This record gives sequence, structure tokens and C-alpha cells, in this order.
Amino acid sequence: MLTVRAGNVLEGTKIGDSIAVNGVCLTVTALLPGRFSADIMHETLNRSSLAVLSCGSHVNLERAMAADGRFGGHIVSGHIDGTGKIIRVRRDDTAVWFTVRAAPALLCHIVEKGSVAVDGISLTVASVGPDVFNVSAIPHTVRYTVLRERAAGSIVNLETDLIGKYIQKRTEPAPTQRNESSITREFLTKCGF
Repeated sequence: MLTVRAGNVLEGTKIGDSIAVNGVCLTVTALLPGRFSADIMHETLNRSSLAVLSCGSHVNLERAMAADGRFGGHIVSGHIDGTGKIIRVRRDDTAVWFTVRAAPALLCHIVEKGSVAVDGISLTVASVGPDVFNVSAIPHTVRYTVLRERAAGSIVNLETDLIGKYIQKRTEPAPTQRNESSITREFLTKCGF
């Protein structure tokens, strides 16, 4: 179980609602004054950076978007695909650049000028290399998210573009069946169906 001290995100929240914690969609199981609790399955701990949180860690919090809400970013489900490791942080005039190393299974869904969620923060991909991608964030985003605490070596949750994943799934060849059924149309017709 994870318990999070929070403020604004709790306004109107009830048990059963979803709140993304560092990009991981969790179900509120208990509400207490100024905090909420959520159960975390082993699958979630194995695929995310939530297992490395310690008491007092800062986290990004975001409620699920209401169906009649304004859509102001890319589609983020809170069902992260895995983790990456920040290997470089650098600043320029108006941006903070993050270079993130990720597994090939994640990188195949990350495209230049596409979208990626890093710890639940929707960002535009600036470039993609063989084993890394780069994003930049404006000072406002860094100031008001956990990005302000991220440095080289930080493990971050990654959610790649949902539409890209569906496109890949629909364009892959169908898996072959190992045990083909002996029931055919002819067999069914012969048996009166």
C-alpha cells in the first residue's frame, strides 16, 4: 500500500477514483485528511519506479481526465510501459534537456516529434538515438513537477504513445496457431449446423 500526502488533487476525489502517481494509474482505496492510499500490485512494482520511492519522496499527481474535460496534451493512460534511466541533464537558455536511456522494446514506440510521458509528464520527443531519446522541458514544467529533482542516474517511468502501439499491433502479422482445429465449415455443415 502507498499513502500519499496531497492537496488539490483530493478535491472532489472519492474512493475508487484514479490518481496517477509519477505516471502510474492507481485506484484510491482510502481517503484521510490531506492524503490518500492506494494498493500496488507486484506487476506495477516490477514495471515502474514506485518500488524505489522512500518515505518523503516527492511525486507527480494527476487525476483522471473527465470525459467532458479539455484535452491539453497527448493521450496518457497511466499504464506505463516500463522505466528508463536519465543519463544526462543539461540546461540551455529556456529549456532543460533530459537524455533518457530506454530498452529497445520502448524505443520502437518513441519517435521524433512524437509524445512520451516521463513520470507522467507529457513531453515532446526532440530526438531518438539507438538506445536513448531526448526531451526538453520549459522552466515552468521543471519547477512544478518532479523533473526538478531528476538528475543523471534517476530511474523514470515511461509511457509511450498509445496510438503508435495500436498501429504496431494492427500491422504485425497475426501469430500462427499451433493447434489448428479439426472443426471446419464442411464438418459443421455435414453435422447439420
